[in-house]
Amino acid sequence: MPVSGSMSVQTEPHVQPKPIPPRKPMMMSGMLADRIFGWLARGAAILTLLLLLGIMASLVAGAWPSISKYGLGFLTSSVWDPVQDEYGGLVMIYGTIATSIIALLIAVPVSFGIALFLTELSPAWLKRPLGTAIELLAAVPSIVYGMWGLMVFGPILSTYVQQPLQNWFSGVPYLGALVSGPPVGIGILSAGIILAIMVIPFIAAVMRDVFEVTPPLLKESAYGLGSTTWEVVWKVVLPFTKTGVLGGIMLGLGRALGETMAVTFVIGNMNQLDSLSMFEAANSITSALANEFAEAGEGLHQASLIYLGLVLFFITFVVLALSKVLLASLQKNEGTRT
Repeated sequence: MPVSGSMSVQTEPHVQPKPIPPRKPMMMSGMLADRIFGWLARGAAILTLLLLLGIMASLVAGAWPSISKYGLGFLTSSVWDPVQDEYGGLVMIYGTIATSIIALLIAVPVSFGIALFLTELSPAWLKRPLGTAIELLAAVPSIVYGMWGLMVFGPILSTYVQQPLQNWFSGVPYLGALVSGPPVGIGILSAGIILAIMVIPFIAAVMRDVFEVTPPLLKESAYGLGSTTWEVVWKVVLPFTKTGVLGGIMLGLGRALGETMAVTFVIGNMNQLDSLSMFEAANSITSALANEFAEAGEGLHQASLIYLGLVLFFITFVVLALSKVLLASLQKNEGTRT
């Protein structure tokens, strides 16, 4: 086959690249969507703040006649006499704070035990039905809790708790005064226990959920080093989930502070503060508003009730602020111990 002296180099025909469609309209639409989303998010935040300021302003405006007459002395006066048109909110404030503290003292340990059992100790077949049953307690209407507390729990508390405590601590300084009063099954202690039963589902559910997000590797490492279940929970799970645990407790406290109907049934609705006994009938801010606001005429009576609502708003704000400060201090101290 003859070979030519010159080699011809064959080149592939030049292929024109396909034109890339312009992306500018797509980028512009994405930027516009992001901008609109940012405006909506900012507007939602501003709207929330405006609503908060509006509620506060309306409460101050409605309570102004009482504020101008009593000032801060309204918070320290225990007189509540609509006939004489004299008002003081100490009894209601004391009842609200006392019942909420009793509720937390009972609900937090019980909720912690429930969450610990469901996440660390419960057999697999029991976790789901038990967790569902506890969550169903949150669906029970508060008025049902109040009726049950008045008709069922109150007599049981009177017979098996109040009367034995009075017999045991009769004549004992301080403790005797703490359990004095008629053992009729209604009062601050009864309201606090009912509130505890009502807030346990909320706190327990939050604690259980945050306990479950703890990385299994951390817990398995602690178990591998010989830690007990309590040591794992106390030294590994709780430090890792303290933010969620504190949030659950604050959720329960907010629920206890704002509860109305259940407290109205069992607290006794008495606007007098004869002693600091847990068995004495008292009143709370929410129950006073529920009982009297519909019948209160325009003037000082209605303004004093709105003043109570403003005080409850302030108590809730202070509780939230203190929880934020506590959480910030806990986060600041992270890593200081080795």
